[in-house]
Amino acid sequence: MGSPFHEQVRSAMTTPGITQRRAAGTGSAGAAEPLSGESAPATSLLAGYELGAAYDEMFDRDERPRPHYQQLAQLLDRTPPEEFRRRKAMTDLSMRQDGVGFTVYRADEGIERVWPMDPVPRIIPADEWQHIEAGLVQRITALNMFLWDVYHEQQILRDRVVPPRLVLQGSSFRREFVGVDVPRKIYIHICGTDLIRAVDGEYLVLEDNGRTPSGVSYMLQNRQVLKRVFPSLFNDYDVLPNDDYPAALLDVLQYIAPESAATPTAVLLSPGMYNSAYFEHSFLAQRMGIELVEGRDLLVDANRVFMRTTRGLQRVDVIYRRIDDDFLDPLTFRPDSVLGVPGLVNAYRAGNVALANSIGTGIADDKGIYPFVPDMIRYYLKQDPILNNVETFRPEVPEHMQHVLANLDSLVVKRVNESGGYGMLVGPASTAEQREEFRRAIRANPRDFIAQPTIQLSTHPTFVDGRLEGRHLDLRPFVLCGERVVVTPGGLTRVALPKGSLVVNSSQGGGSKDTWILAQTGRT
Repeated sequence: MGSPFHEQVRSAMTTPGITQRRAAGTGSAGAAEPLSGESAPATSLLAGYELGAAYDEMFDRDERPRPHYQQLAQLLDRTPPEEFRRRKAMTDLSMRQDGVGFTVYRADEGIERVWPMDPVPRIIPADEWQHIEAGLVQRITALNMFLWDVYHEQQILRDRVVPPRLVLQGSSFRREFVGVDVPRKIYIHICGTDLIRAVDGEYLVLEDNGRTPSGVSYMLQNRQVLKRVFPSLFNDYDVLPNDDYPAALLDVLQYIAPESAATPTAVLLSPGMYNSAYFEHSFLAQRMGIELVEGRDLLVDANRVFMRTTRGLQRVDVIYRRIDDDFLDPLTFRPDSVLGVPGLVNAYRAGNVALANSIGTGIADDKGIYPFVPDMIRYYLKQDPILNNVETFRPEVPEHMQHVLANLDSLVVKRVNESGGYGMLVGPASTAEQREEFRRAIRANPRDFIAQPTIQLSTHPTFVDGRLEGRHLDLRPFVLCGERVVVTPGGLTRVALPKGSLVVNSSQGGGSKDTWILAQTGRT
């Protein structure tokens, strides 16, 4: 780049508004000084920072900090790299001491790792967040209407807005639940919708996660650790809190409880300590003040669910389940499952227990259904989508098949029911052998795949090898649907730590950042 970034950062701070606030003594007087109290370092953390083809969250194309990043950019510019390295080490230590980890499964082996967090926060101004929030509320509303429809009247299928075969033959469509009424007509109570940012800065929906979405505990933990390790970062910003998520989730669980339950008892059903998200299960149960249980802790008697306790059996009214449909009840789904509760489905059908999320939600976040969500919004809500999808090709369509097979080297190909970065081909980073393997698989089962253009996810300064470098990221906001729809301010920003990588999943070497939503644009 033409000029060092720290010179651009300093020049950006000479705007009249900022100068006047400094002169008036508002905000944090030492906010622009190094955290160690030393003078400006000879080598800036931002020196040599490179902008690529992607949209950069912190810097515009003229290499100047975007308005909502000016204070943070100046602070980073004046912080000695060694001091920042020390704070990063404190961040890692805090995560380790708090037991914040996740499991990566490789070669039939589970490897426990400490949750990787980068200390440079991602900042989203209020106006951008309002746009995102409105789009997410619109989207989950349409998805819940779609689920009720396909399990009851199937009007959207009769009107051919969504191809009937795509739904009825989908592996996640539960025929057992056609005609079954769910509490409050809500199927998806907890949704994690993945957003990315295109080169022009537009937020796009990459996928919806409406089965058992994970990551919210890491969102909350990132904020706690950053406040502990880097409290001065918050001095110049009015950041909306996110720590009321557990209380909001508990409100949702109590809202969907059977009407007969005067004081509903809720539990969180986990596959157990060997699950990759077990930290999150225990974290949320503790924060909500409910019991964390496994399938062996519950039993069904006369279509009612009970929990085994030291004081005897206790009635359970609501289950926040973190077990997929297939393993939930061996009498209805997989008979070899030892994770679920025999008879749970009958109790659910009888209306004696509520489940969050409901059984059968998987058909709504099937990647093969994803291309039709904008059509659902138009069909049910009579509105244009606020948040657009990524352009998507369906190999089931002959023209799409031809395009996909001819462009495997430039597309991202995904299996419709995989997650965590698995079952995916990133064309530009693939080998000829990998492309040929996918070519055969797509031809054999076109319904099992979608393909999308390789989008250069937006980048953000990330601490790597003693300095800040741009790394690609996405955003997973968390949406709760109960008496009203609540979008938690922020979300989990996931970062692809390997240089040039577009795969942000922690299971594939990704990390995370704290996500700040500003109460208002600019400084407080």
